[in-house]
Amino acid sequence: MIPKAAYKAENEFMQLAIDEAREGIYNQHGGPFGSVVVKDGKVIGRGHNRVLVNKDSTCHGEISAIRDAEKNIDSYDLSGAVLYTTGEPCSMCLAACVWANIEKVYYGCNIQDNSIIGFRDSALDKLFGGRIAFTDFLTQVDRDACLKLFEEYNGLEKTIY
Repeated sequence: MIPKAAYKAENEFMQLAIDEAREGIYNQHGGPFGSVVVKDGKVIGRGHNRVLVNKDSTCHGEISAIRDAEKNIDSYDLSGAVLYTTGEPCSMCLAACVWANIEKVYYGCNIQDNSIIGFRDSALDKLFGGRIAFTDFLTQVDRDACLKLFEEYNGLEKTIY
């Protein structure tokens, strides 16, 4: 059973992303990364990190949500959609968002925040040249609520990968 959170995001879609992340961490699916894909104000896809449960290093929250959205709308083209995610996308997920034609990404915790929970996104991000080309594509929202999610995750027994 997933306990009630003591925090809440201001943005309704970021709250749904947090809810996805909490489902994943309490079911030991993977890290605290949840995402929703929204088009015309409606959620068309949702997902959370499933690296551990799927034994798939590529099944991050963003990838899971993109796959769900594409299945739900029966198309590989998510033009006009935006993605909300609890953590700034890693390089792989950022490329997947661009490849899927996501219009904009809203994230909670930034790449540096991911180190708080034992992830190495900053080091990997430097290998790919950083974020300078994506300043208009990436927007941070609800960082405080997502940091609380990370704190909650840190308090759980978990596998770091």
